[in-house]
Amino acid sequence: MKQHFDIVVVGAGPAGLNAARAAAREGASVAVLDDNPRAGGQIWRQGPGHAPQAPLHTLLAALHRQGNVTLLPSTRVIAPLAPRGLLLESAGHGGVCVTYERLILATGARERLLPFAGWTLPGVTGAGALQALIKGGMPVRGERIVIAGSGPLLLAALASARAAGAHVVAVVEQASAAKVARFGASLFAEPAKLWQAARLTRGFAGLRYWTSSVVREAQGDGRVERVTIRRGERDVTLDCDRVACGYGLVPNITLAQALGCEIGAAGEIVVDSEQRTSIHNVLAAGECTGIGGAELARAEGEIAGLVASHTTGSRAELHTQCTERARWRRFGKRVEAAFALQDAARAMPADTTLLCRCEDVSIGEVRAYPNWREAKRHTRCGMGACQGRICSTAASLYFGWQAAAPRPPFSPAQIGTLMAVSAEPPPSG
Repeated sequence: MKQHFDIVVVGAGPAGLNAARAAAREGASVAVLDDNPRAGGQIWRQGPGHAPQAPLHTLLAALHRQGNVTLLPSTRVIAPLAPRGLLLESAGHGGVCVTYERLILATGARERLLPFAGWTLPGVTGAGALQALIKGGMPVRGERIVIAGSGPLLLAALASARAAGAHVVAVVEQASAAKVARFGASLFAEPAKLWQAARLTRGFAGLRYWTSSVVREAQGDGRVERVTIRRGERDVTLDCDRVACGYGLVPNITLAQALGCEIGAAGEIVVDSEQRTSIHNVLAAGECTGIGGAELARAEGEIAGLVASHTTGSRAELHTQCTERARWRRFGKRVEAAFALQDAARAMPADTTLLCRCEDVSIGEVRAYPNWREAKRHTRCGMGACQGRICSTAASLYFGWQAAAPRPPFSPAQIGTLMAVSAEPPPSG
């Protein structure tokens, strides 16, 4: 099956949905695809008992009223096709080829997981992954949970766990108390963020919130039963049933790299003032262009949608969104400065610690090689189900390596999907 659209948006989070709405308002035919079964991305993730939040509900209602928007949930990009095409695999339709005039990448970010002894035990997840699992219906009522890592995502995970009936034993933040306090004080300049923080930390009094602290080891017989935290110069062990540990986010740039888009020093897709990438007719918006939160993603998505639709009648709206973008980029810089990884979080664990969970490759095995490509060739590191998305991020931090450009297929695909390309009839004439 082959379909053509004026604009294809990859990602149905705040950036992608706002881009689609802006482009559809101007009359363009738009397809929005996402690998999740429901729109919203990580920030607005839906699930059993988690109805769409108000902003998401408003966006989806606007898109459904448009006759020129096609939503493609449970759909993954398998490979780019030349010229201006994508090979997709859909849960409902199998292999699908789509072509476009313009492409908007709104692929978001993924959680940065850093290895520690015992991190492969059942019951150890990322902090964001804990949120996703809870919203997906995983029961945690009565469980003792330690949430660790860095950044505001820890507080969001705390709120989700508490709402689901879990007992949060401690929140372990690697940033210093002084940096966290300065960041908290800066929220008075953004009342909406201050109110959000107040809601997330409701009932915070009496909770263990340990700064300048990192997870050293998870222990247990068959699953996690306790976790050891390094607090300054001493170790503290806490009994728990689950550990959720994530050290912020990194841009998700797999498709952008495969298309040849320029990538910045922080691993983000480089864009200009109109969200255009270095590749003609490809734009990008949201956290794949740099971590900044939902408000920044919404503004960038709106700009990308207006620019991609070649509109000339919405200059006032474009100016408004550019002003919003500048405001929330400044906020994103404050978050980045406050929660930058300190030495304790960046310290490499013991050589026996697994770096690649998919292929059971240890840090000691990998460090014997000069770069990611050589390590991958000799140890199979990064060749498992996640295709190096987790271990390459950790290797980049520990060794300063650049991960090799991804090669399609980006995810495991059915033979029928791969055959969909050759099944297309040749162009006439």
